[in-house]
Amino acid sequence: MFLQFFTSLRDAQVPVTLREYLTLMEALDADLADQSVENFYYLSRAALVKDERNLDKFDRVFGTVFKGLESLLDAMEKAEIPAEWLKKLAEKYLTEEEKKQIEAMGWDKLMETLRKRLEEQKERHQGGNKWIGTAGTSPFGAEGYNPEGIRIGQEKSRHRRAVKVWDKREFKDLDGNVELGIRNIKVALRRLRKFARTGAPDELDLDTTIRETANHGYLDVHMRPERRNAVKVLVFFDIGGSMDSHIEQVEELFSAAKSEFKHMEYFYFHNCLYEGVWKQNRRRFTDRTPTWDVLHKYAHDYKIVFVGDASMSPYEIMVPGGSVEHVNEESGSVWLERITQTYPNAVWLNPVAKRHWDYSESTTIIRRLFSERMYPLTIEGLEGAMKELVRKA
Repeated sequence: MFLQFFTSLRDAQVPVTLREYLTLMEALDADLADQSVENFYYLSRAALVKDERNLDKFDRVFGTVFKGLESLLDAMEKAEIPAEWLKKLAEKYLTEEEKKQIEAMGWDKLMETLRKRLEEQKERHQGGNKWIGTAGTSPFGAEGYNPEGIRIGQEKSRHRRAVKVWDKREFKDLDGNVELGIRNIKVALRRLRKFARTGAPDELDLDTTIRETANHGYLDVHMRPERRNAVKVLVFFDIGGSMDSHIEQVEELFSAAKSEFKHMEYFYFHNCLYEGVWKQNRRRFTDRTPTWDVLHKYAHDYKIVFVGDASMSPYEIMVPGGSVEHVNEESGSVWLERITQTYPNAVWLNPVAKRHWDYSESTTIIRRLFSERMYPLTIEGLEGAMKELVRKA
């Protein structure tokens, strides 16, 4: 099993060495993991990963190789399950007719009702349609269903209907070194090109050298700057939540863009743009860049590309305080309008198939905010987006 883990990491281009593998084996012989899957995960990560850019690849390999191991060990240990309020004990399956009958409260009533429930509720609750708990139709809790609820204590989204998430989730940076299975993405991105010769003269100018040598009668060497793509691109990546389903596709785009554009900057956001963005997802709560600083730092000639599925509650776009992770003073639509007004060359790339866009209210809103400049994350969509950015140049 451990040898397979080592070879799988090498296959995934995580640069692990035999010495590091033997160190991990010595640590296991000393029982440093204490027979805990979580401890073994952190121990092996510390021993085998030297560059944080490889953490995401390590996690994917670990999940594949040791899938199911944790549940097996839990069964062997026969651990007692604590009586927590938000622990899933049952799964309630509802018909489509039953789901339609559940009342969507609306934002103001939803938040006011939550405050009252927190004051009144004194014990754990499971099932039902009122109290904060699990496996029911209440708008508050986990593992149940409500068309507009507040998710509390659930590991990840199931129905993707929550309008406020109280869990502090950890998102992962996109891997910019993914080997592309196809070169078509790069070809599509090359439509956005504006070549210029800038920088140090480190390339032989053969034509000028020949002409001047002939004119002067002696060797007259001339150099010139290398011809480079002078287009400047600023990319905003939606990360986490429903975008987890599109990570591989977005990583391919990220890798291709990094190799094609010399002047490329990028930031992360979650669901909708607000007053802050970030560069590293593990530090997104402590090291943010104010969006105002981005608007002031990057000139108006930057090409702006948003990458996201635009799938969220409409409150997250239109209502102050509608963010699922914090109380935003200004609505997301205000910040998106500031972007499109500051940068006339802006498009939105959506990894969701275009045929599904009309079924999403939030997608419709963002399309309107971007003046219908939303394109599917396909080769044809990329070509259309690059043509749009060139047309507005």
